Order: sequence, then structure tokens, then C-alpha cells
Amino acid sequence: MTVRVRFAPSPTGMFHVGGARSALQNWIFAKQQGGVFVLRVEDTDAARNRPEWTEGILSALDWIGIARGSYEGPYFQSSYAGEHRAAAQRLHEGGRAYYCDCAREDVQARTGPQHRGYDGFCRDRGLSAGEGRALRFRTPDEGETVVVDLVRGEPTFENKLIEDFVIARGDGSPVFLLANVVDDMSMGITHVIRAEEHLPNTPKQQLLWNALGAEPPIWAHVPVVVNEKRQKLSKRRDKVALEAYRDEGYLADAMRNYLMLLGWAPSGDREIVPWSVIEEEFRLDEVNPSPAFFDEKKLRAFNGDYIRALPVDDFVAACQPWLTGTDTIAPPPWQPDEFDPAAFAAVAPLAQTRIAVLSEIVPNVDFLFLADPLIDEGAWAKAMKEGAADLLDAAIVAFEALESWDAETLKATLEAVGAERGLKLGKAQAPVRVAVTGRTVGLPLFESLEVLGRDRTLTRLRAARVRLV
Repeated sequence: MTVRVRFAPSPTGMFHVGGARSALQNWIFAKQQGGVFVLRVEDTDAARNRPEWTEGILSALDWIGIARGSYEGPYFQSSYAGEHRAAAQRLHEGGRAYYCDCAREDVQARTGPQHRGYDGFCRDRGLSAGEGRALRFRTPDEGETVVVDLVRGEPTFENKLIEDFVIARGDGSPVFLLANVVDDMSMGITHVIRAEEHLPNTPKQQLLWNALGAEPPIWAHVPVVVNEKRQKLSKRRDKVALEAYRDEGYLADAMRNYLMLLGWAPSGDREIVPWSVIEEEFRLDEVNPSPAFFDEKKLRAFNGDYIRALPVDDFVAACQPWLTGTDTIAPPPWQPDEFDPAAFAAVAPLAQTRIAVLSEIVPNVDFLFLADPLIDEGAWAKAMKEGAADLLDAAIVAFEALESWDAETLKATLEAVGAERGLKLGKAQAPVRVAVTGRTVGLPLFESLEVLGRDRTLTRLRAARVRLV
């Protein structure tokens, strides 16, 4: 038997990080088994059916390493509407489903503790198809449904507690439960790896598989992803869009490494591991069924480690979208002709050790490419206190006299200027840093001055001194 798994997202306008985790787990499992990964876009909701949203899914999968052309699909659920309706008809003709004309209010009025939900009022009325008549599955009154789950063992559901659920609406269109089963059957899906939130639907789907005369797949319900309050991640409340992390400057390698740790861990006391190790070691039966905490702070730290591990040339290349601007990343505050690749290359090793996401490169280096620094007024007020004017005057004179303009000489010079005023280097360099870069924190000051150059440094120091008058 060839293992076939599927990832079946809805085009909602964003790609949920929990969905990305499930996609990666399906992808690795298929590779380990020599199987096939199928992408199916569940696009039957017209409000969620836009070409650009489907393209967003494909682009997000590309980014995390599931490249177009390496999987089967994408298929579109809407293309199987005829098969969905045919399956519904088969179930009705075989006595496994019946039509129901109960209004929602009637169902709610008859629902009580003695019922499992819908009370089966129309089970034996023999209604035929008609406008406003939903088709309900006839759930067995006796027995139980056992779900074989690679993560959760064998959850068991008493059939008498499962209501006669709707499989087709009053207009004849099948609901998700039936469409999902028919699609999986049509595509020969052998394993369904998905989030825990779908587990309550699983006994219903398994009953549908059996009623349609097919062997259900093997299930694996991986833990739901939660926020710091242990609430399920919500796009209305939490930062969940994979694209947002990509555009902020998270590396794909860091993101997919972190996502795979949501409910699972590689061997040994380690978390940051090569992707090849994850592909080799990941096992569904080792996934922890407990909710998995998506810790953005930890992800950020992860990403910083990945950035620092890059060869410098790769780091320079990775920063380019933020240095130049792209369709999804805003252009930097400087004009294209103001950017100096050589100057950036000179400070790149310094910046690489100080940023956690690539978007932070812009405020760290903007002073190099703007005619005037962007002054942080809070930083100015903090640095330009009593004595700052005198220190700037002395620094200007001392820097003007230098024969060599290098970081070591600049540091020694300012250190001497500060010592003459009873200031340690940290205090002495604060007014200079703000005057030149606009901020109190950033790249090492003296290396920055070396790259900025004598003329531009002195011009900024003089401008700051004038502002202090």
C-alpha cells in the first residue's frame, strides 16, 4: 500500500501557523514512508474562494520547503461537487440517510438531556428530497465507534451519543463532513494527520466511510496550538499568519524547525537541529497529545540563533528585501541611489550579531544611507544633558586632528576626551552616538564612524552642536 496523506487548507486570506505545522508533519511522514503528499484546497465556500488566497497557500508552502511540483495537486474541493452529491444519494437510497424538514427552532425546542442532539423526529417519516429538507445520516443506535489514532491511541465513542448529523443542506449541497470523506476516498488517502480540534468529527466521518463501503484511514490528531493563556490560537486575537512572520524577517529554516517542536522533540537535549535530523527522527507516535504552546518570544530567540549561524554573505543576501523593498515588504527610508552595498557589507557582521529578525536591519543601518540621521527625540533628551555641548566641541576638534580614521583610533580619542571631563567611555560616547546615528543603541559606535567616514561624521557632530545652542 502506498501511503497517501493530504493537507487540505481553506483559502482564508492567511496561512495559519498551526496549518503550517500540520503541513510539515504530513510532508515528513509521506517522505519517510515513500508516500505521496496531496494538496487539496477546500474552496467550496464562495466567500473564501479567491485566486490570490490560493496563491497565498502555495507561496507559504514554498517558503517552508514544500515546493510546487514536489507534491500532487493542488486539487480543488469544488471540482468534486458531483461526487459529493452522488455519495449523498447513495446513502439515502441505501437507507443510511433520511430527509428532515425540521426547522432549527423545532430541533432546539425538542433537544434536552435525554437526547444526543437532534432527536430523530424525521427518521421514519419517509420524506423525499425537497426544498428546505436537509439530509441526515442515520447513526446506529447501538455499538461504538473506535478511532485508531497514532497520537491518541484508540478513542472510543458510543454511537448512541452521536446525533443524526446533517450531511447535505436543504439546497442539496453536501456539508464539510461528507465532502471531506468523499474527497479522501476519491484521492486514496490512507492517513489523515490533522489538528486535535477535528477529533470530535472523526467518529462521524468514520461512520460515513463505513457506510460508503470503504476502509477508514489511519488517523493522527496532533495537539492544538495555543497562546500563552493556553487559548487556541485565533486570527482575531493572536499573531497567527505565517506570511506576517515571513515578512517580518523570520527565516524559513528557523520557522519550520520551531513549528516541528510544537508537540514533539528530537532526541537528546537539543531543539535547534538540522532539517535532515528532523526528517529522520520525527515519529507521529512520539507526538505529545497535550496542547502545544506557540511561544513567540522563543521563536524570536530561535530566529536570532539561525541568523547568527548564517555565513556573512548569506546574511547580506537575506537582508536584501528589507534593504530594497519588495511587494510585501515596505521600502526602507532611503532612496535606492543612497544605498551603498560596500558600506552595508562592512557593517553586516556587526549587525548580524544584534538582530533577531531581518526587518531590524533597517533601523540598525539607516544612519549610513540617509543624508541626516533619524533622531529619536527620547534618545536625544537622554543623551544631550548638561556637558554634552562641551563634549561635542572637544570631540569635533579631536576628530578633525586625526591622521588615521579607524575604529581603534576613534575609540582612543573619544576615551581621552571623556577622561578629561571625568567621564568613562560609556558616558562620553552617548552624545556622539545620538548625534551620528539618532539613537542611543545600535551597532558598535567606532566601527560605525569608520564606515560612515570623517566628513559625514563631523558634519553630523557639528549639526548636533548647533541644535544644542
